[in-house]
Amino acid sequence: MEFLSACEQMAQAVDDAIRDLKGTPQAGETVGMGAGLTPTKRIDRVAENCIVDFLTDHLLCSLLVSEELGKKNFDGEKGTIFLDPIDGTFNAVTGIPFYALSIAYMLDGVIQKAFVRNLASGETFTAVEGKYAKCNGRKITVSSVSELHTCAMSVYGRKFDPARAMQLGMKIRRWRLLGASALELCYIGCGRIDGFIDLRGTLRVTDAAAGMLVCIEGGGMVSDLNGEPIQFPNEVTIGKCMIATNGALHHKVIEYLR
Repeated sequence: MEFLSACEQMAQAVDDAIRDLKGTPQAGETVGMGAGLTPTKRIDRVAENCIVDFLTDHLLCSLLVSEELGKKNFDGEKGTIFLDPIDGTFNAVTGIPFYALSIAYMLDGVIQKAFVRNLASGETFTAVEGKYAKCNGRKITVSSVSELHTCAMSVYGRKFDPARAMQLGMKIRRWRLLGASALELCYIGCGRIDGFIDLRGTLRVTDAAAGMLVCIEGGGMVSDLNGEPIQFPNEVTIGKCMIATNGALHHKVIEYLR
């Protein structure tokens, strides 16, 4: 089965499973501890189970790396799938319409395909490495904003220590902390925001893999805090910092963070 077509089916299964759960107190009940060492909420577990069941039947990969269960091997096609079943769990639980299913496919160390669906609105971002980034089937591109004082960025700092982010924040025009990193990266790719900066050191491969490809194929740039290519291990216990922009702003952001 073609990967992006399979993602459409997985997204429909997740949407059906969480339709009556999202925005309810039951959605936020803690049902265990995830492999990423954060509590697993009921809505996370329900969504993840849908994907695992689908992959068990369709064997699209040999390894699944998921935020809640960690790693699971399959007797399927060569390749790794990175999954965040609900990116933006707090939003999903409280009814804020900004949370997503994020799925990326990696082969030979390269993220080749990405699928991110806003589970509240149905809007869907897809990307194929070296070919395109799309929103609802239409090609997208990053913004042309080139000055910090006119840009809009999502900027996350560490708990109780916002000093580094504030230095940049004094230069940018608008802050937008939306609460779902996969979608925020996609929003760079389609020009809705101009950058996403995460200084917390907690961003994991499952959070970022799919959104990164959408951002890059839309014309954006993604790096670590020093401007070097960002490398995520296949582990949900290890987090990173990230700078992602429309490209025109990238070096300016790095300089201000320094």
